[in-house]
Amino acid sequence: MSHNEEQQTDPAGSTQKFQRFVAENKEAETEPRRPILPYVLVGVGVVLSIAIILTVVLTWS
Repeated sequence: MSHNEEQQTDPAGSTQKFQRFVAENKEAETEPRRPILPYVLVGVGVVLSIAIILTVVLTWS
């Protein structure tokens, strides 16, 4: 028989303490980050458009 008798703690009690802690310590929510992919795609599209225009102009001149 073990000499270490562990007391059973109520798990609901610690859950309630945690919920109270979360409720009392509201952290300011960070603003969602704006997606960068559309800007990257627009940039690539602009570069490709300029490259195509330059190719056509240089080819026909």
